[in-house]
Order: sequence, then structure tokens, then C-alpha cells
Amino acid sequence: MSSVAIAEVQPDVLKALRILGGRGTVGDVVSTVGLPRDEVEGTLKNLLESHQGHLEVSESGELIYLFDRDLIRRDRVPLLQRIKAGAKRFLTGAFKAWIVTMLVVYFVVFVVLVIAALVAMMSRGGDRRSSGSWGRGAGRHHGHFHFPSFWLWYYIWTPRWRLGSPYYGRRWEATLEKDSRPPFYKKVFAFVFGPDRPKPTRKQLDRSTLRLIRARRGALTTAELVEHTALPLPAAEEEMGRLLGSYAGEPTVSPDGELVYAFPELMTSAHGPVKAREPNPAWMRMEYPLEITGNEKKHDAVIIGMNGFTLVAGATAPLFIFPQLGIGGTAAFIGLVLIPVVFSVLFFSVPLLRVLGVRRENRKREARNIRRLVLGLVYREALAGGGYVTTEAAIAHVRARVSDQSIDPSQVEAALHQLAAEFDADVSSGRDTSLVDDLSKEGPLRFSFPSIRNQFVASETIRQRLQLENVELGDVVYSSADSAVEASEREGVAFDRELAGEVDLTPYLPSPDRVGFEDDYELVAFEEELKRRGPVKH
Repeated sequence: MSSVAIAEVQPDVLKALRILGGRGTVGDVVSTVGLPRDEVEGTLKNLLESHQGHLEVSESGELIYLFDRDLIRRDRVPLLQRIKAGAKRFLTGAFKAWIVTMLVVYFVVFVVLVIAALVAMMSRGGDRRSSGSWGRGAGRHHGHFHFPSFWLWYYIWTPRWRLGSPYYGRRWEATLEKDSRPPFYKKVFAFVFGPDRPKPTRKQLDRSTLRLIRARRGALTTAELVEHTALPLPAAEEEMGRLLGSYAGEPTVSPDGELVYAFPELMTSAHGPVKAREPNPAWMRMEYPLEITGNEKKHDAVIIGMNGFTLVAGATAPLFIFPQLGIGGTAAFIGLVLIPVVFSVLFFSVPLLRVLGVRRENRKREARNIRRLVLGLVYREALAGGGYVTTEAAIAHVRARVSDQSIDPSQVEAALHQLAAEFDADVSSGRDTSLVDDLSKEGPLRFSFPSIRNQFVASETIRQRLQLENVELGDVVYSSADSAVEASEREGVAFDRELAGEVDLTPYLPSPDRVGFEDDYELVAFEEELKRRGPVKH
């Protein structure tokens, strides 16, 4: 169905969804608007890309489209929020320019004034200073002023640095060549405002998920997306709906009633069968703690020294600089005392105030990392078949994989209970009923997650049916070499194997006992590298 046809039909489908309260099958919408089924179905899939919504499966196996009752667009940003964001960008840019100017200019001014004041103080000793060692020392320079050496300019600017390029902190800087590393003024900005935070585009965010789809042979369930992203299940369902609309996905229902998303177009290649390396799961892509400045300690020390010198020099100017150089008056007091002292105090105050926000963000990151670690344990036990997880096991699992032993057990317990609620886990008591004397004692709760295993089995069943990895350019999309009867038989055999416990799902759980971290900038590294290299010359 063409984009023009979808645009023509979309208003009618949106009107029907409003009448239906945002929930309905393709048949519900068709009967409401009186349009052909193919047009309605294509438009609904397109709306999953542009509007908040996802799919569900009814008990009878029918697909149900669920949208927000207000049919909210995914890219909608409230006007007030856009105004605030624009104002913040403008004020931050202006403040950054003012900061660098003030820091460097006042530092240089006070260096000159302090040296001049010292010279004036030393020269007041009389003729012996004017004709003694001082004069001889000056003569050796022959009146020439020595310009700062090249390293100083290299510290302020680097040959391949582009104005406006981001600075993501010291770990990111270590990946760059020396000539491409950020200059000193970016370190000053980071000291005050923190390092730049990557803002990956939707394309950049999708790149890893598309690799996962291809590695999983073109079929994916929501549980597999959670394994990769650690998103809460409702958010993952929304994301699967968007992926379905964005990448020409086809929803299908497995023999046991699980919803599987197939992406035949992603498995079609001009280079033969598609092979993709599977990306790391969520517990190997944990978040680093956010840093206050992101700078190396030596760079922060230089910045603190410069501003500290300005603060001390400004505060003591009436006691030292003014008397020695004969400076006085209101203008001098405002320009050389009040402004630099207030500026220096603000310069130090902003990072101190940011500490609260950084700590709050790091608590959120810690909670997300704990969820990732518990997720790895839950998936390991679920895919092994018949396994269960207790709170004690989850706490031990998390503490064994992080260096910080001060992990709050209540956070781990909360993460486990949240996952149990999302996946409708089976909960049982660990009490040993064979011990009569202990019947009154409740053992630890055991959480098992059969729904996770069911979803993985469902996607494997669909993969065996479709064999999208063997589709070649020119083949009929979303088809296999088997007849419908043979495909149905294949599904039945796979489902029977699952019931017999013969389906091995461990290959879909990479490195369950390993953990790792991923920096935010890695999501945008590819495009940033292209920008640094510049246009290709022919």
C-alpha cells in the first residue's frame, strides 16, 4: 500500500479509533469506516509507527490494536517544553561564552597586575634595586617579549577540532587521536555544566535492535526485546509496535497463542543469506555513573587553580594591588573586586549545585543497572527450563557482579518483584513440607517465569516455519518453500518438542554470567567519527 493511499485513508481510520476508544481489531475498524481490509490493516501498521500504541492477542488468536485513547503522536513535544528547551539552549550558550571570557581575561589581568604590584613593591627599595641585579636581569632579555610556546596554543585549540563539536568526557577523549582531542575551553564548560550528554537519533537507537532482529533470523518477541534493552514490559510493547510500523513488520501468532513479530524485509539482502553478530544483552550494557565534570583530574586542577587565583587576587586587590599600583575609585573596585569575586564564587557554586542532580541521576542509573543484572538471572533460569529465582539468590547474583558491596537489598527485591509483575511470574513458597516441625514457617518466595520461555519458544517456532534467513532477493516475501500444510506440520512438531522439553534456548542467552558497561557516546560514535573525518575527497 503506497504512502499516498495511507495518507488518504488515515483520517478515517483515526476517526474510527476515536469511536472505538483506541482499541479494536482490523474487523472493528473496517466495519466502522467501510474501507477495504488491506487499506485498513496497512494504515493501522503505519499508525503504530507514528502514534503511541501496540498489539495484543485475544484468547481466540485475533490481533488487537491498542492505541492511547487520545491518539498521542510519538514525536509530540508540548509547546511549553519546546520554549523552555530553546531558552535553555540560548542562555547556556551565552553563559558559556561569558564564562570562558571572564575566566581567561580576569586570570590574565590579575597575573599582570600581581606581577606589576610585586615589581612595584620590590622597586621601592631605592637605587640599589634599580642599578642592581634587577637591572642586569632585565638586560639579559634585551627588551624582547617571549611569546608563549606552541604547547600553550595546542592546549587552547587542537588542529582537527571543529567548533561546536561535543565533548563527552575523558573516556570518550581517550578514544580520539591527539590532534582531534577537545581544546581547553571545552574542559572549562564541562567543569561548570558537566560533559555533553549524547542525544542519539531514533536511527542510532534502532541500529542495535535491527542487528538483534537479523541475528535472531528475522523474528522477535517482546521478551527478547526486553532482554536486549531492559525496558519495562509495557514500554517494550510500545516499542515493538513502533518497530512493526517502521520496518515493515508482520505480526503473527504462534500455535500456543504468543505474539511474534517477523521482519522479512530486514532479512532480504543482495549479498546472499543474512548473517549478523548478535549485540550484547542488557546486563552487558550497563550504564556508567554520571560524573560531575567528566574531565581528567589534572584538567580540573588547572581550572580550579585559575579560578581560585582570580578569586584570591580579586578579594585581596584592595589590600595589595591597589596600594602598590596607586589604583582606587568606585570603577576599579567594581571591575577588579566585585565582578571577579562574584564571578569566581558563581563559577565554583554551579558544579556544587549540580552535585545533587548528578547524585539523583546516578541513583536512577544504579536502579536500572540492578534491573539489568536481575534480568540476566531471571532469563538464565527461565530459558534453562524449570528454574526459579529467590530474593536471596538475586541479591547474591547482583553483589557478585558489582564492585560496590553497599547495594541496597531492597532495590534488588523491588527489581525482582517488578519483573514478576510484568511477566506474570508464578510465585510459590519455598517451605519444605516434608519437615513436619517446620510447617508453620514460610520459606523464601520462589519466582518462576514460564511466559519468558514460552515467548522464546514461540519465536523459535516461527523462525523454523518462515526460514527468513534463506530468503533471497527476488523471492516472494514472507514465504517458505513449504506448502501451508507442511508449514503447519512443522509448527506442530516444534511445539511438541517444546512440550517435551527438547527445545534448547540457551544459545539465545549470551553470556548470562558476564556483565559489562556501555558508554552513552557509543550510540553516536559512528556519525561523530564521520563528522571528524570530514567529507570524502575524490
